Amino acid sequence: MSAVPRLGAIVLDCPDPAELAGFYARLLDLPEPKVDDDGDWADLNGPGGVRVSFQRAESYRPPEWPGQDVPQQLHLDLDVTDLEAAHERALSLGAKLLDDAPRTFRVYADPAGHPFCLCAC
Repeated sequence: MSAVPRLGAIVLDCPDPAELAGFYARLLDLPEPKVDDDGDWADLNGPGGVRVSFQRAESYRPPEWPGQDVPQQLHLDLDVTDLEAAHERALSLGAKLLDDAPRTFRVYADPAGHPFCLCAC
């Protein structure tokens, strides 16, 4: 077991995960995405284990690029085999715990405030 995480997924918030994942599947010529039964999550698997995931956000507002009135945002899911060790390591490196509800993942902010999750795998 290691406290060093590996990149699990890049997750994009959106109003319709299946639709957006399908767009990227077509754009990138990848297999059709795997969509959860409730439609709130979709995974798009690329070469080399790269995964882009799409999460339903009911109040999603698209970024107003290049302006910053609604800034661009995303979060990273980082897979770990030892959640407790990875938790301690992340905190020691400057992460701030945002949500530690008992489940298989925890939500943090990096030193600049961007959210990321450590996910037990």
